[in-house]
Amino acid sequence: MNRLHATYLIETSFELEKAINTMAGEQSTGTFVKIPGESRELMEKYAAKVENIEVLGTVAAPSLPHAKHKNNPIQQARITLSWPMENIGFNLPNLMATVGGNLFELGQFSGLKLLDIRLPDAYGKYFDGPKFGIQGTFDSLGISGRPILGTIIKPSVGLDAEATANQVKTLIEAGLDFIKDDELMGSPEYNHFEDRVDACMAVINDYADKTGFKPMYAFNISGTIDEMLNRHDYLLEKGGTCIMLNLNWVGFSSIQHIAKHSQMPIHGHRNGWGIFSRHPLLGMEYPAISKVWRMAGVDQLHCNGIRNKFCETDESVIASIKSCQNPLWSLQDRALPVLSSGQWAGQAFDTFEAIQNTDLMYLCGGGIMGHPSGIAAGVESLKYAWQAAMEGQSVSEAREKYKVVDEAFQFFG
Repeated sequence: MNRLHATYLIETSFELEKAINTMAGEQSTGTFVKIPGESRELMEKYAAKVENIEVLGTVAAPSLPHAKHKNNPIQQARITLSWPMENIGFNLPNLMATVGGNLFELGQFSGLKLLDIRLPDAYGKYFDGPKFGIQGTFDSLGISGRPILGTIIKPSVGLDAEATANQVKTLIEAGLDFIKDDELMGSPEYNHFEDRVDACMAVINDYADKTGFKPMYAFNISGTIDEMLNRHDYLLEKGGTCIMLNLNWVGFSSIQHIAKHSQMPIHGHRNGWGIFSRHPLLGMEYPAISKVWRMAGVDQLHCNGIRNKFCETDESVIASIKSCQNPLWSLQDRALPVLSSGQWAGQAFDTFEAIQNTDLMYLCGGGIMGHPSGIAAGVESLKYAWQAAMEGQSVSEAREKYKVVDEAFQFFG
């Protein structure tokens, strides 16, 4: 396959095939009138092609405002377009401009959402993808046979470096594998990045010396390219093992640049994702964008979690997890799904039943720190809940067997 394919959900009151051809033209060769140089040979070689049209039905009213309207039924359809690699090259910003670009502004459509992309085989030879991915992250921690369990430093802002390190000490001594900066924590005056690294890595390195296990801390290095490179190098010098990027805001080119430079796994935070995904007839679905982030080199990708505090459905979360775990071309290019947002011991059972594996990171804030018997009991409740789920125990059996799991259900359930 030497073409890029993209599948969309669309809605229009215009004649369906004409509207779809407008999409194809807008994102390849076309303009609103035939122009000099637009030969048949050029069009056949470089124009986007309509690969498939599946009519889904009609709706009574347009889903989005400001669309042009014809006095026809408003139809919804699932369609697939394709483009030759020659149009795009090995260029991720250009890839996104092709499958996204001006499509969402087209007046003929009262709904348009990118659902997924299928990548040309040649991309698998050009893009290395994650350096660490699922297996590399587990190997870095020396963990197997269960999820990586972690949390987020809270309060999100306001703690100085010493207070952050004290919290890290408490959390790793409670048995956590992984801790991360909140996405809001950068390098403020009261907690400079370097000060936070010094304080936290001193605690982590000391714990590793005493126990032989080194928990992973994802420090948020997001900033200018020079700032991110310098922060990576400073953290590596201090014994750090993970960096975090706010993916939507640093951009594809920055991610690629950092990924080539990085000697640590990249924890990809997708904050702001609702801008692109929340409306059912606008934006894009996670499987599409997560594939591009993986090509750029992101090792760990946020996917939300079952019964989360946000608006995302469980079905969407499960699809996102499976998309990250499915190879693009090889097992190496899989990304570690990161589950978070209102998670506690209770969702372990639903999650394992849905995906039937433990190739994931399970982050809990209040689900650990809010446990009625304390932080260590909160960590234990996660470990025992996942163990019970993997062994095929029911919730009631796990609650009867493990006191900390029962307490979690009484408090959170």
